[in-house]
Amino acid sequence: LNALPAAVMIYDAEERLQAWNHNVALFYPVITPWLKVGTTLASLADIVACGFRYQAGYMDYLVFEFDRLTAAQRATYITRGKNNAYVRLLNPRENWHILEDKVEFLKRFEGIHGREWIDLRETDEAGFESFCEKHPQIVVKPLDGTCGRGIEFIETQTRIVGLFDMLREGRQYLAEEFIVQHPDISHVYPLSVNTLRLVTIKNHDTVHLVFSSMRIGNGKRVDNLNSGGMAVIVDMQTGKISTPGADKDGKAYDRHPMTDVPLVGVQIPFYQESVALVKRAALTVPELGYIGWDVAVTEKGPVIIEANCFTHPTSTNPNISIRILCCSKNISVKFYFFCC
Repeated sequence: LNALPAAVMIYDAEERLQAWNHNVALFYPVITPWLKVGTTLASLADIVACGFRYQAGYMDYLVFEFDRLTAAQRATYITRGKNNAYVRLLNPRENWHILEDKVEFLKRFEGIHGREWIDLRETDEAGFESFCEKHPQIVVKPLDGTCGRGIEFIETQTRIVGLFDMLREGRQYLAEEFIVQHPDISHVYPLSVNTLRLVTIKNHDTVHLVFSSMRIGNGKRVDNLNSGGMAVIVDMQTGKISTPGADKDGKAYDRHPMTDVPLVGVQIPFYQESVALVKRAALTVPELGYIGWDVAVTEKGPVIIEANCFTHPTSTNPNISIRILCCSKNISVKFYFFCC
């Protein structure tokens, strides 16, 4: 909920915002722990004021704990509204298709992303079977899926009659070789490919790494937070996990709940190589300047899974924030990025 809906709410002194808290919890159950019966009208007014002054929505206000900050401190945060402005400035909407279209992305970064793939719209059944013979396990995806939706993992060692037609009928047109992640990362959680999220900002011919995290699966075969996964911060200097994990509900994990592996201190293999790879990739996209890269790490090195032109603060736990300094297009600001 943003500031303007809050501004028109009618305050009932007897009810003391219980209905407000209830309705917010319905839309954003993750912030329920922050809601308290007895919220004052002054608090509501502050939330509204922050919406206008800092472009902070109700979620921003709670996650960033604005109630504990001075005006000067609040001004250092990149809220959703501010972040959207930077996206508009650095990533013109007419160029989003470069990253949003999965096939266009793979074609654009051919020779950089690091894996084999096939478009079932552009091949026949014989071509698909040849691809499957080469790869004992494949991943199939819809072209427009997000948050792991529509992804399936298929063992190809046993021939499945009608698989090609079934995938096309289900609009799962993209087939990729299955990525076997590095054993050190599998040790943390082996059932999903756990990916780095590296955010870059390009300033002419210089690329800055401005945020570094890793998403780790938890009970499912995908790692994103919307599917129950967790996020950790990865130190940009050492390549080691530097914080406990946090899931979408704000629950913190010192150790992975399924493997009991301590998270803080885990060294990410090929970390600097991963950073170098996304910086190289960023230089090939002059149309976009602000990109979030999802990178898997194998025993041979990093592989770019996908990239996002609308990287934004979506974490529900303020304890995994990180402050960094970057410059782009004469912008010099302190960012607080959150894992996606």
